[in-house]
Amino acid sequence: MCSQIFRSSSLTRRGQGHASPPARRRQAESPRRDRRHATGRGRLRQIDAGATDLIVVIVGYKPEQIIDRYGDAYRDVPITYTHQREQLGLAHAILQAEPHVDGDFMLMLGDNVFRGNLPDVTNRQQEDRADAAFLVEEVPYEEASRYGVLDTNEYGEVVEVVEKPDDPPSNLVMTGFYTFTPAIFHACHLVQPSDRGEYELPDAIDLLIQSGRTIDAIKLDGWRIDVGYPEDRDRAEKRLDELADKTDTNDGTEPDDTDEAVVDG
Repeated sequence: MCSQIFRSSSLTRRGQGHASPPARRRQAESPRRDRRHATGRGRLRQIDAGATDLIVVIVGYKPEQIIDRYGDAYRDVPITYTHQREQLGLAHAILQAEPHVDGDFMLMLGDNVFRGNLPDVTNRQQEDRADAAFLVEEVPYEEASRYGVLDTNEYGEVVEVVEKPDDPPSNLVMTGFYTFTPAIFHACHLVQPSDRGEYELPDAIDLLIQSGRTIDAIKLDGWRIDVGYPEDRDRAEKRLDELADKTDTNDGTEPDDTDEAVVDG
């Protein structure tokens, strides 16, 4: 089993943890705030509880609200929390979870809403030939500079990752769902601050590539919405409302998918 890291900042371990960065902009508190926090728990529904032994949630802004919402377990998988007290980048955030993770793990960023083939990513990383696997998506070239952009070789292996480049090498972008071995922690320790003063995950990934690690790119089969901006959050909620209208109401013990899609970190 593995851990999962979720950063709402939140982290889980494949069997342990996932992570997700806080939204790039915060809206004024409103009657929708409770719903935005509820949507974060929806991401946990994408976790394969049978393959996960620990969920590590990285908290930052208003951690007590996240902790109160998620509680101490999800579908019998224990949740532990770690605090990123300074917003120093995603590589720095991942290192906050290192003491809780002792094997392979999945990383999920909380500013994305997914419906797609996440199991394909975890299955690929578990193959002996892959040291890591990322869920990736093709976007219009004019939008690529908003994201971490990657380039691949003829075998679908990642050969370069650049964070929000002015001149993207491709239109293939990272979606915020990854699987890693613990080697990523060592790489994160080696990363130097970027021009933004942050410890960037793409820099750590490049160190893995330079050391000869194999990282596979799995194209998204489904849909994703980056909810880091208010207008995208609105679009995600509308999409999830439409999905909720097509599904039966659950037994009331948990929020439905609409209530679980967006985290306000």
